[in-house]
Amino acid sequence: MKKVRVNINQIGLVLKNDEFVEILSTGVYWFFKNEQVYIYEKGSQFNSPVDLNQLMQNQEVMDALEIVEVGDNEIVLQFEDKVFKCVLTAGKFAYWRGLRNYRFDKYDISKIEIDAVFDRQLLTRLSNFVRTYTVESYEKGLLIVDGKFVKILEAGTYYWWKNAISIQVAKTDVRQLQLEVSGQEILTKDKATLRLNFYVQYQVADIEKALFRNKEYEKQLYILMQFALREYVGGFSLDELLDKKDLVSEYVIKNASEKVADLGIELKNAGIRDIILSGEMKDIMNQVLVAEKKAQANIIMRREETASMRSLLNTAKLMEENETLWKLKEMEYVEKIADKINTISVSGNGQILDQLKQIFVKN
Repeated sequence: MKKVRVNINQIGLVLKNDEFVEILSTGVYWFFKNEQVYIYEKGSQFNSPVDLNQLMQNQEVMDALEIVEVGDNEIVLQFEDKVFKCVLTAGKFAYWRGLRNYRFDKYDISKIEIDAVFDRQLLTRLSNFVRTYTVESYEKGLLIVDGKFVKILEAGTYYWWKNAISIQVAKTDVRQLQLEVSGQEILTKDKATLRLNFYVQYQVADIEKALFRNKEYEKQLYILMQFALREYVGGFSLDELLDKKDLVSEYVIKNASEKVADLGIELKNAGIRDIILSGEMKDIMNQVLVAEKKAQANIIMRREETASMRSLLNTAKLMEENETLWKLKEMEYVEKIADKINTISVSGNGQILDQLKQIFVKN
């Protein structure tokens, strides 16, 4: 015989020849050696010493246990006194009823969607069972499930069950962006070779077209800008291009907008940043510029000389017709001459005033 004590917070299970005999409550018991007694804490998980299905055939065992069955595509979240404890995966679990208050929440993970009311703080603790994707405030995303476009994702954090279903999230920046088209060697209408640095500002307007219906939309945009730029530059001579380079923005946006719209993109602005000429072309342009400036200077000089001569002619005519004006002009020149004279010598013969008059006054 053997003595067995079951405390107040315990429960006992008696088996004989691996068959259920009875459940023991609090107390002291005596058993023969061929009887097996198992003592468990109330509220603890029951790890059955024999096949659990066999024990579940007895109603007394079923009344003492709480059975949780989890399917292949399910998980069960176990809470103890409203506090999350663990995740139960596929299988059958048993817990002794008693001191602890258990709650078991079952979820189907065969689909990807998670109920919107699910506690997000709890989801962060289920990394082995949940997929997490974040779309930043300046982004939009495409949800692609098993290769099929499902919906557009706005900014935020998204959670989906982790299972065999394939999930992809394609994201792109929806702010205004800038593309540089640099070092483009292009022939003008008059066969002059030059290099251009060009920029275009754009924004993704239709994310489905940009990411799902087109591959590498930025590269395609780059090529479209190259074609538009070459078409624009090739229609002008070098001089015309230099005069109309500010119109490239209007031309590119007008002529490329429809093609760019197929990429899901909207053009905002464009323009030529730099026009770079070869060394030989620079020398020629400098020579032309110098010649033009010299010609302009000569024209200005001739114009000034003509104006001066015309003024002298008009003055002479007035002086010829008006003796008083002649005298005034004569006195003006005498005054200028007198300013440059330091000493005036006169002889002692005659009056001094008469001699001065002879010097300065015309007879």
